[in-house]
Parts: sequence; C-alpha cells; structure tokens
Amino acid sequence: MTSTPTPDGIRPFRIDVPQSDLDDLHRRLDLTRWPDELPGVGWSYGVPRDYLKELVRHWRHAYDWRAAEAELNAWPQFTTTIDGANVHFAHIRSPEPDATPLIITHGWPGSIVEFLDVVGPLTDPAAHGGDPADAFHVVVPSIPGFGLSGPTTDTGWEAARVASAWVELMTRLGYGRFGAQGGDWGAAISRELGRAHPDRLIGVHLNLLPGAQATHEPTREELDALDPGERERTLESWRRWAEWSREGTGYAVLQATRPQTLAYALMDSPVGQLAWIVEKFREWTDSTELPEEAVERDRLLTNVMLYWLTGTAGSASRIYYERAHDPSWAAKQSGPSTAPTALALFPAEPQLPLRHKADRTENIVRWTEFDRGGHFPAMEEPDLLVGDVRAFFRQLRAKD
Repeated sequence: MTSTPTPDGIRPFRIDVPQSDLDDLHRRLDLTRWPDELPGVGWSYGVPRDYLKELVRHWRHAYDWRAAEAELNAWPQFTTTIDGANVHFAHIRSPEPDATPLIITHGWPGSIVEFLDVVGPLTDPAAHGGDPADAFHVVVPSIPGFGLSGPTTDTGWEAARVASAWVELMTRLGYGRFGAQGGDWGAAISRELGRAHPDRLIGVHLNLLPGAQATHEPTREELDALDPGERERTLESWRRWAEWSREGTGYAVLQATRPQTLAYALMDSPVGQLAWIVEKFREWTDSTELPEEAVERDRLLTNVMLYWLTGTAGSASRIYYERAHDPSWAAKQSGPSTAPTALALFPAEPQLPLRHKADRTENIVRWTEFDRGGHFPAMEEPDLLVGDVRAFFRQLRAKD
C-alpha cells in the first residue's frame, strides 16, 4: 500500500500481501513434484530431499507470514524513484537527535530481513544496555531488483550504480555525511560508496571485502615476505578460494550468464526458490549440519518469502550479470578507497580476506577477528556485529 509522495518524492509504504498470494503459495507447496535422490550422498549433490521436505512442511503448516509481516511493518517504510528504479527502504530514526546516519545494505540471497535483530540496538542503544552516544539513524534499503525494490526495468544495475542511488537517497533524507555497512553485495556497494563518494562517507564498515582473498596459490617468495600469522592466513584463504572455485560458484556462474533462464524455474516453484537460497545459508553460515544452527528457521523463511512474494528471483540475480559484463568492474574493485574502513572477520566466511591485500586498496583503521559467525553476521551474531559497528564509529568520533 502506498500513498501520495512528499515533495522529495518519498512515498510511505506498508507491506500488505493479499491473502490470495498466500493461498497460491500453499497450493503450490501442496502440489510439489519431488525429484529422486541418490542414497547416502548428504549435501554433496545439493539440498537433501528429506531435509527439504521437512522444511517445506514447516513452511506450509507452521510458518506465520502475517507475524513476519507485522514485524517488518514495525519499521517505518517508504519508496522513492531514483535513476528510474523503484527503491524501497526502511528509515528508523534514533531517539537520540545527534545520532550518526548509517545506511546498511544486504546482499544475495539476503534481504532487509537480515537486519531485523540489529536495527533496535543500533538506533536505541540505551534501551539495549548501550551508550546513547553510539546511536544511529538507520536506513535499510532493498537493492534495486531485490524484493520490495524490484523488479528493475533496465540494464546496468551493478554495485556502482546502486552506490550512486544510495547517495541520492541519503541526500533526499537530509543526510550530508553518513556511514555505511554491508556484507556480500552490500559490501561491494558500501565499499564503492567510500571509493567513489569519500566526501559523503564518515566511514565504511564491512564484513566482507571483495577481492581481498587469495585468488592464486601463493609462491614461496610471497609467503616468505609475510609474518607467520599472515602467512598461515594466506594459505587458509587460498584453500578456501580453491574449494569455493571448485565446488561453490555454480550459482554465480548461472546468475552471471543466464539469469532469465533461471528465473522461470524459481518464479514458478516456491520449493525451487527455497532450495536455491537455503543451500547458501547452510554453506556460508557457521553451522555444521543444518542452516537452522546459525539462523532461526522462521527468519530464514521470511527472507525467502520476500523473494517469492515479490517475484524477484530473476531480477535479483541480474546484479551478477551486470557485474560480469561491466568492463570497468575490475578497475572499480581495485581502485583505492580513502574512506576510513573497518573490516569485521567472521570465521565461517567463505572468502577469507588478507590484511596485506586489504591495505593495498583500503584505508583500514579497524580490523576485528571473531571466533564465531559466518557470511550473515547480522542474523547469526547480531550482538558481535552491533558491537563492532559501534566501536568503529566511536573510534572515528574520537579522532574528530
């Protein structure tokens, strides 16, 4: 539901999914055609059928979308048109008038659902046992093409274009300078904000740094130039990258080459959409057997629902195509950023960054290594992420 836009083009928004859409989902779940499966292969061929059947049963009979919808609608939400695209966002102002503006950006296969557990502590630290001086006015946008911002209607929506849209969004909200936080595509977009718009950025907090991992087997000369700790980390980063390249990039290759073909399957089958996403939550989180060890089951389903209900499986995946076909992507990724940057490192992150590589392109002022958590820290370890974001911007305030 939307209403008349304000003079700055911002329209109030509230999620209100028709019951007919939920009824359609239930019918499709009831009529699922299940494939065969080899015995005893576990997760090695993909999501196990018995696991997925149980998750679908929960989705169909126990999951409560209306409760999730109400939780999301507790945030003030809006839409606006920027560079021809619909941009959905939540804007949660802190009760502290001098709070720091902060835009936080999700990735794929995430959504604004990633941040449900961090917005409260970030906007109102006093109510969560923190220091009021650490408060933020938080802006949580949906990337164009994703969820409530989708679908996009033209080509070219890669990270740099999204970053430019975020600058315009923050300008419309009255924020001259602001902070940025993100992981996955949110990291690429947040880093690009700092690289291309350093005058607008107070600081950039990342939980992934694109391009900072080992992408080739290190030579003896390269290893000898490093201290023992970084040498060990480089070998581990290479091991993860080699494994990732061998076993973990199929989704990205498909989305970067034929996203439209993929969209037909995911748009038509909710179980297909669920499997496409849940596999990554199992592989990229700090879990040993099931993704629910790291991210609560209903929270995971709410994230999937934002893709299913908005029909944006295809348009969300196009960001991979745009990156792969952008001839300037490599230059943007390697171009230096002068914005003060913090990197929070969670051990289950598949792409393990290296400090000596990060220092070549980033103005790293904070580097924190945690002993738990993975690719989705706002969902897996919200207290750790919130604490590090607070500490980083507190550090920057102390220097002013």
